[in-house]
Amino acid sequence: MALNLAHQIGTLAGTQIVAEVTTGEQPSSAPANVSGVRKVPLANLRCNAPGETVSPPMLTPPLTPRSGANRSGTMSPMLRADLSAACQAYGTLAPLETEEDSAVSWKEGGKKEEKGGVPVYVMMPLDSVTYGNTVNRKKAMNASLQALKSAGVEGIMIDVWWGLVEREAPGAYNWGGYAELLEMAKKHGLKVQAVMSFHQCGGNVGDSCTIPLPKWVREEMDKDPDLAYTDQWERRNYEYVSLGSDTLPVLKGRTPVQCYADFMRAFRDNFKHLLGDTIVEIQVGMGPAGELRYPSYPEENGTWKFPGIGAFQCYDKYMLSSLKAEAEATGKPEWGSTGPTDAGHYNNWPEDTPFFKKEGGGWNSPFGEFFLSWYSQMLLEHGERILSSATSIFEGAGVKISVKVAGIHWHYGTRSHAPELTAGYYNTRYRDGYLPIAQMLARHGAVFNFTCIEMRDHEQPQDALCAPEKLVKQVALATAAAQVPLAGENALPRYDEYAHEQILEASSLDVDGSPVDREMCAFTYLRMNPSLFHPENWRRFVAFVKKMKDGKGVRRCWEEVEREAQQFVHVTQPFIQEAAVALMH
Repeated sequence: MALNLAHQIGTLAGTQIVAEVTTGEQPSSAPANVSGVRKVPLANLRCNAPGETVSPPMLTPPLTPRSGANRSGTMSPMLRADLSAACQAYGTLAPLETEEDSAVSWKEGGKKEEKGGVPVYVMMPLDSVTYGNTVNRKKAMNASLQALKSAGVEGIMIDVWWGLVEREAPGAYNWGGYAELLEMAKKHGLKVQAVMSFHQCGGNVGDSCTIPLPKWVREEMDKDPDLAYTDQWERRNYEYVSLGSDTLPVLKGRTPVQCYADFMRAFRDNFKHLLGDTIVEIQVGMGPAGELRYPSYPEENGTWKFPGIGAFQCYDKYMLSSLKAEAEATGKPEWGSTGPTDAGHYNNWPEDTPFFKKEGGGWNSPFGEFFLSWYSQMLLEHGERILSSATSIFEGAGVKISVKVAGIHWHYGTRSHAPELTAGYYNTRYRDGYLPIAQMLARHGAVFNFTCIEMRDHEQPQDALCAPEKLVKQVALATAAAQVPLAGENALPRYDEYAHEQILEASSLDVDGSPVDREMCAFTYLRMNPSLFHPENWRRFVAFVKKMKDGKGVRRCWEEVEREAQQFVHVTQPFIQEAAVALMH
């Protein structure tokens, strides 16, 4: 029996895909069937009248934060001639491409699209490469890449795990699975954002598998537990090596920053033939979940739950040594013995704590200002060190360098912004904590990648004063002031049009004070999984990609694009099914 794409992609997660669940519905155990794509009567589709809005879906449970080509001449699998003709008749695909131009993508009127708009990338599954250094579920991966390319997706994002590649011994790199996966992306004409993932996978929102740090790194951390981030209760966090030891030769004679640099250099040398062509961006991991931050809100073992304020991570001996030196240099040696001891626990709220409360809180005292300046500066210097290495290593390689910053939107409406402070972002009602980060990235020509782009303020728990929209606007203004490109990601999986509309609006960067012609330089969609290929979700996603590529200069209503997407999904259905069936043999 022929298996459709949803069945095929379902194997990526090792589970059968279930039908989409909307508000008020219970999940169905019936497998999705691409042949059951909803046929939308075109006469019933209309554009909204001016001022008319789409009713938002109810979102349950409350949203929580997320923890992480050029044409090459290589042929993609080709469309059947009759399908190609049908697609061109609908005006949704370019003419069938030749061996010289072999990627199938969604174009209007059979013409090549002009550059503009916001290119969409899709994150690959976290376990795309196995512990055996092979591509995980290769047939499903190949079929899904073909489907993504057909929908007009620009490329994919791949986590290149330190804990897989250099797992066994220092300097012993095994790129096997990544070499195969990158060649697959090249074959399909997809560009790649490669993430240098120097953190552990597991323990954060959305982590579906566990990939620890390299074995030899963990051995050193076992010998010296102060290499792990530590809170005031001496709880150790092994997601990422503490930045307090960045410049110390604590990892078999090398410093952590040297280890990161050697890894990136080995990646460059191994994949130099793909850099600037297939691989177009290197995102440099700088902390837990690949983000430039401290592990202040770890979900592992239930330590933290949304929307708790988190906890400062500065109690390993290396961080405390730096704090002591800074206090002495400031002429206040009494400030150097410890961080705040009255900042509450992971799951407290700001007003529960003397340090974060709005009236007379320690965060706004001379000691609080000293401590928060030091804590945030340590994070900036960590980013500076790694970026200096990355830009030097990839200089002239034709790739962008990017850094991801977490979208910590809960308690944003308070004066202290406690969760941002514990994560290392010195952002309060009276101080912009994102401008210094943007300025640091500007010095290295790096892209500022930000999460929570899909969220709206009213979707979040209002008693926690969540404000993701306001936070995104602040970051947009900070990056505009620093003249740094801004890219975005969604923090949680979303398949509804309401989230897509919010991403479109946020990516247009229509913020007072921003240049009118400015848009995000890219958007990365989280994540490729079986649910994305459910027929209704896939139809919406195809329309979303088209709207993003059109850019804010093209004002077409959502229903018009959805109509084109419906036609596209319908005519390419046999192509997608044939690809999946062929891969089963």
